[in-house]
Amino acid sequence: MSTSRSTTTAPPGLDLVRRRLSENNALAVLVTTHPERGEPQVAVVNTAIIDDPLTGEPRVAFVGRRGAKLANLRRNPVATLVVLAGWEWVAVAGAVELYGPDEPGPSLEPEAQRQLLRDIYLSAGGHHPDLAAYDQTMIDERRCAVLVAPTRIWTNPAGSEHVAPEGS
Repeated sequence: MSTSRSTTTAPPGLDLVRRRLSENNALAVLVTTHPERGEPQVAVVNTAIIDDPLTGEPRVAFVGRRGAKLANLRRNPVATLVVLAGWEWVAVAGAVELYGPDEPGPSLEPEAQRQLLRDIYLSAGGHHPDLAAYDQTMIDERRCAVLVAPTRIWTNPAGSEHVAPEGS
């Protein structure tokens, strides 16, 4: 399962997501919904496009830690990620699959879970001098792989490209 970058046929628009991620250090704004208040909650996450370890389909993924975003995704497993590069942006929304030690859904063997977290990290541009230490931290902190199955992708309307004024 060491396929770090998606190699399957991507849904239309996923190439634009990949391009925008490469233009902004793989950062995306995650939008989830607070279950009681119905309000959006946002966080910035390092994001990558990888293949789902069970289906092989391309997914937009990040590594989550305990907190509000995972609690929101457990209650309502849908998310939107917005990738911004300068004035250009692309959003991807879809159902979420959670792969982690505390998740009730499909589970992975420990080695496959370790590799998935590492693949997301490396595909999102992460660098670590000691990947074994990184792996141990992910285990100790009970990190979770969050995979978004893209069902909708949208971006700036055609012709709305922005050009920075001279001298800025």
